[in-house]
Amino acid sequence: MILHSKGFEFLGLHINLYGFIIAIGMLLAILVVCKICKHRNLKSDDIYLIALYVLPLSIIGARIYFVAFSEHTFTFWEVFKIWEGGMAIYGGIIGGALGVLLYCFIHKKNFIDIADVAVVGLILGQAIGRIGCYFGGCCYGIEVTNEAFMWFPLATQIDGVWHLSTFFYESFCNFIIFLVFVFLIKKIKTRGVMLSLYLICYGTVRCIIETFRGDSLYIGSIKVSQLLSGLLILAGIILLIVIYTIKYKKKGKIVEDNNISKNS
Repeated sequence: MILHSKGFEFLGLHINLYGFIIAIGMLLAILVVCKICKHRNLKSDDIYLIALYVLPLSIIGARIYFVAFSEHTFTFWEVFKIWEGGMAIYGGIIGGALGVLLYCFIHKKNFIDIADVAVVGLILGQAIGRIGCYFGGCCYGIEVTNEAFMWFPLATQIDGVWHLSTFFYESFCNFIIFLVFVFLIKKIKTRGVMLSLYLICYGTVRCIIETFRGDSLYIGSIKVSQLLSGLLILAGIILLIVIYTIKYKKKGKIVEDNNISKNS
């Protein structure tokens, strides 16, 4: 095996470290979800089958998102050259969500139950995947000109120029969220809360970090991922309010019915 700065040779094949680390992240995410799926009455066999829907659609979504918002004009064949780089995590999340929806439609499963455990594995996969960005030379921050800040992990060199290590910041925050979620999934039984917390937590982290990104994708003058992050936060808050409003209404109805039964 021969090591290079951005990959290694194995049995005559060149393995790109960026893609390799992302693949490791996907694998560990699946294993984690298999471990915790019992908390939503799911089986590991369900998760393996879901992965067959999610993985291809997440890769397609990640590529389409990047191509759609990139300043580069792609030829038809360039769109398919994913091994040359150019993937966006939000596109992967959207594609993955469509994969889960497709699975639920075909197999008559509850989307929220799956989403509640899937987000625990997803945030771990994102944390690991961002480490791959170091080797891919992407997802970096604005240029650092003050020599006092030219040290890793605060900053990193991209093509000889120092930039804020925004990929590392996001990876670290995602790992923290993952550890919290591993604890919460065992405690929180209400459907949809874990999904809501993911939307709020990751949306907030990404919205803040995107402010310091130096290679963002844009819609006009707006950072598209920052806009989407804001929408995720809003969606998470609304979903959380709806969930607990319904829960407390049901609880109140049960108490009312019990009181009527006692009085009668």
